[in-house]
Amino acid sequence: MKASPRIAIVAGEASGDQLASHLIAALKARLPGARFFGIGGPKMQSHGFEAWWPMEKLAVMGYVEVLKRYREIAAIRRALKARLLQDQPDIFIGVDAPDFNLGLEADLKARGITTLHYVSPSIWAWRGERIHKIARAVHRVLALFPMEPPLYEKAGVPVTYVGHPLADQIPLHTDKRAVRAKLNLPLEGPIYALLPGSRQSELEYLADTFVETARRIHAEQPQAVFLVPLATRETRLRFETAIYRCQVAHLPFRLLFGHAQDAMGAADVVLVASGTATLEAALVKRPMVITYKLARASYRIMKRKAYLPYVGLPNVLAGRFLVPELLQEDATPDNLAQALMNLEGDKRIAAHLEKAFTALHLQLRQNTAEKAAAAVIACLPT
Repeated sequence: MKASPRIAIVAGEASGDQLASHLIAALKARLPGARFFGIGGPKMQSHGFEAWWPMEKLAVMGYVEVLKRYREIAAIRRALKARLLQDQPDIFIGVDAPDFNLGLEADLKARGITTLHYVSPSIWAWRGERIHKIARAVHRVLALFPMEPPLYEKAGVPVTYVGHPLADQIPLHTDKRAVRAKLNLPLEGPIYALLPGSRQSELEYLADTFVETARRIHAEQPQAVFLVPLATRETRLRFETAIYRCQVAHLPFRLLFGHAQDAMGAADVVLVASGTATLEAALVKRPMVITYKLARASYRIMKRKAYLPYVGLPNVLAGRFLVPELLQEDATPDNLAQALMNLEGDKRIAAHLEKAFTALHLQLRQNTAEKAAAAVIACLPT
């Protein structure tokens, strides 16, 4: 193995940026001379990652939404592929973003570059046939969830279960009052965390709905406070625009740059767009309502391909509906507000969810960054 390996990484959204940043830190501890480059976000860059394109270029969800930006995304992938083939890295790691990464990984693998995919695509939920494409594209999958390795082993795909890094980072108990004091919030009274997603395309569909939901809650609970952590300047601008468009600038919104875990920890209930943030809310042990909206055509296609009756990670991992999901046409401000207020103050439900979420937390706590780094190092050419 080279003393200074060159490691290419592509992460396409905020959750991938977070995963990759922890992996880079663990790899640098073992391989201090390693160089990291590709496509990534600010957390990766804080560890010395060289971003050739900004991560935000890839942060699009849904068939229709991707089609709108297909030419731009395809051009980036062609340029990236050409650059990687011209000056080949020792290993390529695609972090999630399967629609972008798997095709790229297949081309690189065919040219003799070792490829890993970190985060299994959700083949257990929909489009299970992708496992054959994954097998052609990668030398190994690093899986975050315990139900994934058996699927790959059955298909003959090398796989390593590494757990989820959020389970390592988030404490088993988050003190609500301590977090409220840290954020200079009232120690009593209802506080709601609103997490409308990390992609601009998610805010396009959800920002107004979240703002109108807050309006309805405030009408019933005038003392309520609404914490809104936003991942980027672009998503913050979209949410601020929704506030003014809906003419609710008088409502007690607290917009935060990042600090999603603090927002959840301070909250009584969380309204969260389906994705990694739902797992984060579960690990913080907060009751939640999961929601999502896409273009109608995208939603119809995804629903037809789905295997499970739920989409939120806490429900998927539990194998049952632990928390409510209100999606697409059901995700109206009236429905969301009512579901959130039903959970707020219900100590019996809160205790039940804390027990279930703690069991999930312990299952996912695997010292993920170290396991993932060890798997990467084992795959580096000698």
